[in-house]
Amino acid sequence: MAFLENQGAKIYWDDQGKGEPVLLIMGLGYPSYLWHRTRPTLNERYRTIAIDNRGSGQSDVPAGPYSIGLMASDAAATLDAAGVESAHVFGLSMGGMIAQEFALQYPARVRSLILGCTAPGGPNAVRAEKQVTEILMARNMSPEDAAKAMRPFIYDSATPLERIEEDMAIRRKWFPKPEGYMGQVQGIFAWESYSRLERIVANTLVIHGQTDQLVPAGNGELIAAKIPGAKLVMLPQASHIFTTDQPEASRRAVMDFLTAQA
Repeated sequence: MAFLENQGAKIYWDDQGKGEPVLLIMGLGYPSYLWHRTRPTLNERYRTIAIDNRGSGQSDVPAGPYSIGLMASDAAATLDAAGVESAHVFGLSMGGMIAQEFALQYPARVRSLILGCTAPGGPNAVRAEKQVTEILMARNMSPEDAAKAMRPFIYDSATPLERIEEDMAIRRKWFPKPEGYMGQVQGIFAWESYSRLERIVANTLVIHGQTDQLVPAGNGELIAAKIPGAKLVMLPQASHIFTTDQPEASRRAVMDFLTAQA
């Protein structure tokens, strides 16, 4: 485990495995430990570098909001701390927004780009239903209750409950502080990439669950259509947390894409 300092915050990161570097950027309020279904497979062939975004996990919770650009600079500082000039960049949900911004701001540092269950922001993004957004923004629920209320919208109905509970056991240890969570939320709502996606030059995989109700699948289609040459993989019987809904299929899609970059 290691920490770095960047723009007023101490940021947690760690690395595992050996090989070409893969930078892993997690979503809203989630710690990097929630790469638990994907990272062990990546570690067999790659050096994975994971970050706790500011406001979550073991990183500091400075005053917000945290812009997506600021969190992208945290990711760049993480590569610096790891002694890595460029990496494959894999982001999920908000982490996919950070990954898009990273690819736009630091194109020479991106070997390839994987964008999971994410959106391009702005007025062109496909919105979740009002009920979903209200739960996401609720301030009158405990983190435990809010997490349970979101389950139907982020996990596919066919996913075994015990698998969801495995995720929850990790989340409970690292529920974000309200100010950290809201700092990230404010960054999400103030950001857009749609008008700039044509500038992304990295080979890109867009991967999305077909039943995602938090970030509807149409967002994946939008992103893949705008990034030149992007490959789109839609996973059936998979919602927002597709790594849990379809762990084998999602790992295979990611590993096949990375292998093709060699």
